[in-house]
Amino acid sequence: MDTLLRPALTLILVFTVVLGLIYPAAVTVVAQLVFPAAAGGSLVEVDQHAVGSSLIGQSYAQPGYFWSRPSATAPTPYNAGASTGSNLGTSNPALRQAVRERVAALRAADPGNTRPVPIDLVTASGSRLDPHISPEAAYYQVERVARARGLPEARVRQLVEEHIEGRTLGFLGEPRVNVLLLNLALDRLGERLRS
Repeated sequence: MDTLLRPALTLILVFTVVLGLIYPAAVTVVAQLVFPAAAGGSLVEVDQHAVGSSLIGQSYAQPGYFWSRPSATAPTPYNAGASTGSNLGTSNPALRQAVRERVAALRAADPGNTRPVPIDLVTASGSRLDPHISPEAAYYQVERVARARGLPEARVRQLVEEHIEGRTLGFLGEPRVNVLLLNLALDRLGERLRS
C-alpha cells in the first residue's frame, strides 16, 4: 500500500505546485509584459481614474448618451459576477414581452424617431455584458443624443462613424461600436465646443 500511496501523494503535490502556482504565475507575468492593458482588465481611464472597461457594457439612461444593449444581469445591470445566458428562446413569451417593453421605452424616449428599432437595442447579448452595439443601433440614437446635447446632428453622426470597429482580423464578427468609448468621445466633444 505504501508503494502506491507515496508516489500518488508526491504527484499530487508536484502537480499542485506546478499547475496551481508556477504555471498561473508564469502566465500572469507573460500577459502583463506582452498585453498589459488586456491583462489589467482593459480599463479605460479619464484623468487617471478608471471609468470602466472596454470589455464590459455600462448602463446609460440619460438621453444625451448612447445607450448600450440591455443587460439582464441581477441585481444590477452589467454585473460581471452574474454573467449567464437567459436561455429564453425567440418563442418564449417572457422574451417577447421584454422586447415589447424595451421598444416602447425607446419610442417614448424619442417619439419622433419612427425608424425600425435595431434588434440589439432590445435584446441582451449572450453574456449580458456586451459593451458594443451595431452601427445601426448607434445611428438610430444620433438624433436623440444630438438634440439632448444641443450638438449638430451631422457632428454626432461623424463621431459614430469614427468609432465603428471593423470585423476582427477582417472576417470575424460584425462591425460594432463600443458604447463607453463613444460616450467618452461625446463628452470630450462637448467640452471642446463649450471652451
